[in-house]
Order: sequence, then structure tokens, then C-alpha cells
Amino acid sequence: MNGNVKYPYLRRTEKQDSCSAVRLMRLRGLMRKEAYQIIRDPSSIGIAFLLPLVLLLIFGYGVSLDAKDVPVGIVVENPSSQTESFTAAFSGSPYFDPMTFGNIQDAEQAVKERKIIAIVWLREGFGRDLLSASAAPISVIINGVDANNARIIEGYIQGVWVTWLEQYAASTGQIQKIPVSLEQRIWYNPEVRSRNFLVPGLIAIIMTLIGALLTSMVVAREWERGTMEALMVTPVSVRDILLGKLIPYFILGMGGMALSVAMAVWLFDVPLRGSFLVLFGASALFLVVALSLGLLISTAAKNQFLAGQAAIISTFLPAFMLSGFIFYIGSMPIPIQWFTHIVAARYFVSILQTVFLAGNVWPVILANCAALVIMAVIFLTLVRRRTRKRLE
Repeated sequence: MNGNVKYPYLRRTEKQDSCSAVRLMRLRGLMRKEAYQIIRDPSSIGIAFLLPLVLLLIFGYGVSLDAKDVPVGIVVENPSSQTESFTAAFSGSPYFDPMTFGNIQDAEQAVKERKIIAIVWLREGFGRDLLSASAAPISVIINGVDANNARIIEGYIQGVWVTWLEQYAASTGQIQKIPVSLEQRIWYNPEVRSRNFLVPGLIAIIMTLIGALLTSMVVAREWERGTMEALMVTPVSVRDILLGKLIPYFILGMGGMALSVAMAVWLFDVPLRGSFLVLFGASALFLVVALSLGLLISTAAKNQFLAGQAAIISTFLPAFMLSGFIFYIGSMPIPIQWFTHIVAARYFVSILQTVFLAGNVWPVILANCAALVIMAVIFLTLVRRRTRKRLE
């Protein structure tokens, strides 16, 4: 009696094991098919490895928010030892490329012709009123067409002025009448290199493009070639089809991520103060979000051109403009700040900049990872519901 009770249970267990083995075999077959397709199609490898290489080289070397070798005009009305010492401070600064003008009219004409960006005008009485209670006769004129660059140059000129004034007062034994003495301490990026800020954010943009383009365009190409219809008539389940698409391109995308991190650390000297395992885990989570978004795009656009355009518009542009990669989110209008919460790259940029520059700051990392988990669940659920084994 006991044997008769146990026998059906054993048969069910054996049947379940057999089904699991068959399903695993089918999944391996799908992954092998995708691997062969990746090897035979150079565009996938180009998206995963060539795209990060090109973008990192362009942005790492070609884009900088630092103002260096700024052409500045120096106008001295009454030359003296003080004016000579002060103008020498500009020559010794890596931020300025000074040019001397005989009068202010020539300097203003040079600003109009964009030969120089700023003017430092030392008027008569500069040496006499230098350390008096009244302001020294010095004027600064800056081309404000680029407002952000103008503010940076203004800060640099003020820094040169304050530093030189302190040194001059110390050398002459006079009392410096400055009401506030500043001691700057810059955390996380003491060199104040914009590259340390831009390159980690650029990795998020690259991963967004890799994930969205890999799945959206590749799946759309399968619809165009008719191989997707052949796959739909096989006994594989929708879940196996989705996993067979996600896993190979996930591995390919993580390879592109590894290349990007290696270039950031060893080529651009961006410090990695956090854990590599934390960086790997957050990158894997974000890549799942990007790949699932690409699959979602491919369910709506079954044409490569449309899929590529949709991927760029819905992923690259929001990630570039609204993720905090370049533009500070807090300075955006309130409605735009709310909208950035649906941009996955926003959370990944915050994680990358924290792990690279500050270290493992868990409140920041966990909060942003939680947002990525929610987005991954939403996108994967939408993909699963929209994917059906039928031809439309």
C-alpha cells in the first residue's frame, strides 16, 4: 500500500526533472544560437566594444568643463613693481594665457574679435591703494556669452588676486585688510578635474546605448529576416525565448562595461575608491533594465530603423540630458526634476559617481539600486505581457 502511494509521487518527480532538463537544454540551444549570431554579426560586437571605445575617447579627451589656457588681456596704465608682480602671477598659472595690451580700447577690440575672453585692467594708483582700506583700482571684464565659462573664469581671476595679495602682504610685512580668510577643502575630487566627473557618468550613457541598441535592433533584425517566425513555431516557451535573448547580450554588455571601467581607471586616471564588486553588481542591475527596455522597444518596432530611432530617442537623449551626467538636476524646473525619476540612467549615474569618487556610500547606493530593481521588474513584466507566441 505504501509503495502504491509513493510510486505516483516518484513518477511526478521524475517527470518534473525530465521537463526541467528539456527546458534547460532548449535554453542552452537558444543561447548557443544567439552566440553564433553575435559572432557572425560584427555590429553587435561593435556596439558592445567599439562604441564604448569611441565615446570614451571623444568625451574623455574632447569634452572638458575645465577652463585652462584662457586667453586673458592685461592692461597696465602705470607700470610698477607691484603690477609686474601681479601680472607675473597670471603667467605662472596653468589656467591663463595672458596677452599684454597698451590701452583698454585695444583690449576691448580683442574681446569683440574673440582673441581674448577676459580683461584685467590695472589703473593708475594700483600700487598706492593696493593694501589700503579702499578697493585697489582694478577692473575685470569677461565675455559672458558662455555664462558658465564666464563664472569659472571669474572665480579663477579672483583666486589669482587673493593668492597674490596674501603673498604680497606677507613679503612686505604689511597687514592684509581682507575681512574673510578662506581655506578651501574640496572633497572627493580635490584636483577639480571635470574628467573625474564626466567619465563615470559617460559609462552610464554607454551602458544605456549598449543595452537598448543590442536587444532592440537585433530582435528587430530577426523579425525582418523571418527567423523570429521560425522561432515562434518551436515548442520553446516565451520565457525561454526572452532568457535566450537576455543572457548572451547581458554577457556581451558586461564585457563592454569592463572595457569602459578599465579605460576610466587606467587611461583617464579616474580614481575608483569603492568596491569593484559593488560596481559590478550595480552595473549588472542597470544592464538588465537597459536590455529589458530594448526588448520592450522591439515588441513595438519590428523594423531596425524604427527600433534604432526609438532606442536613441527614448534612452540616449533622456540619459544624456536628464540623468545628471552633465547638467545638475537640482537646477532644472520642478516638473523636469519629477520627470527625471523615470530615467533609469539617473540612478546609475549617481551610483557610478559615488562608487568612483566617494566610495561605498551605502545610503546612496542602496536607494538607487532599489529604484533600478523596481524599474527592472516593471520593464520585464511589460515585455512578458507583450510577447506572445503568435504571428501578427
